[in-house]
Amino acid sequence: MKTKGTKRNKVNIVTLGCSKNLVDSENIFTQLKGNGYNVTHESQKDDANIVIVNTCGFIDNAKQESVDTILRYADAKEAGLVDKVYVTGCLSHRYKDELAVEIPTVDAWFGTNELPRLLKTLKADYKQELVGERLLTTPAHYAYLKIAEGCDRPCSFCAIPLMRGGHVSRSIDELVIEAKSLARRGTKELILIAQDLTYYGLDIYKKRNLSELLNHLADVEGIDWIRLQYAYPSGFPLDVLDVMRERSNICKYLDMPLQSGSTEMLKIMRRGITREKTEDLIKTIRDKVPGIALRTTLIAGHPGETEEMFEETLEFVERTRFDRLGVFAYSHEDQTHSFSMPDDVPAEIKQQRTDDIMAVQQDISWSLNQAKIGNTYKVLFDRKEGGYFIGRTEFDSPEVDNEVLISAEQYVRLGDFAQVKVNDAEEFDLYGDLV
Repeated sequence: MKTKGTKRNKVNIVTLGCSKNLVDSENIFTQLKGNGYNVTHESQKDDANIVIVNTCGFIDNAKQESVDTILRYADAKEAGLVDKVYVTGCLSHRYKDELAVEIPTVDAWFGTNELPRLLKTLKADYKQELVGERLLTTPAHYAYLKIAEGCDRPCSFCAIPLMRGGHVSRSIDELVIEAKSLARRGTKELILIAQDLTYYGLDIYKKRNLSELLNHLADVEGIDWIRLQYAYPSGFPLDVLDVMRERSNICKYLDMPLQSGSTEMLKIMRRGITREKTEDLIKTIRDKVPGIALRTTLIAGHPGETEEMFEETLEFVERTRFDRLGVFAYSHEDQTHSFSMPDDVPAEIKQQRTDDIMAVQQDISWSLNQAKIGNTYKVLFDRKEGGYFIGRTEFDSPEVDNEVLISAEQYVRLGDFAQVKVNDAEEFDLYGDLV
């Protein structure tokens, strides 16, 4: 810390990785603000003398981005542009001993559950009264609500339990208090996140309790949309679908990473489900919630994935016609079960399989979007860019899904809902006019 008489400390928080990391950064931001710090998030000015890098350790590309970012600020410290560099988050949690040797310029390393220690290092107090009063780095009209931390699932490829620990649910009361606080400050959309939403409540209520949580959150005045991300297919609580159908402010949207469409590969991945059971679940979901948008994520090139297994997954994608889909090329993560297997799918084959799946999905998305021409949708507008106001329907999550564009000549206030009639469509975008 700078000594008395020098300029006031300014902290810049840099976030890498997923929305769960973003929530962690927002909690750091809130606590430091509450302690009187001048804090920014991902400032482009490079005028902060203290930098906190919140890292991702999910897959190779994310880890490399985190390391490159740490090195950038370590170099800035060496050049006298920054006084202190602190690193937290998943990569730090998993590799801090090795990283501390490789990058000694960093002042301190923290794990994913060490916010109090980080604050103490910065001579700040952890203020319990600020829990649930999170300051947002997203636009005020939407916020991520982390309902649980960690994961108890045994997936072969995943290092998340190594970095985040076992599943720990937050109480319904605590989550409702946070939702009400967000609503008072203008949040209209809550995006529920966890490593596995469907496991919610098993630890503290001794049952899967996501449906009860949804009912309580749906009662919060001012919350127009509630969106579910990161649901696990095995053991999916079907009562969630009843609540989704009955409550008008719960989006007809479900993000359910499936990872593969091959039963044999799902067994290797230790997912606890078959393709046949997955297809039955998808049919049930679509029957119970007509018009629901399903998003999934797949992994291409997991150890042992043969061409036949991949073709089975490709056919599964063609047959199922997901509304949204993403693909990761498999990343060989040490200390995971899959790491004990030979990484036997060459990088170029992983990439080709990724491209092949996305080519199929692009055609599906184009076809589904063409069918939307002439329809009118409720749209929440996020930003203005390149001569357009850009928003989303209830079937789209920010950053990752389709968007709706209207000409900026038709004025709409950001953060507001409007009815839009679609008059044109591309693979991943809809174009329309205000009604």
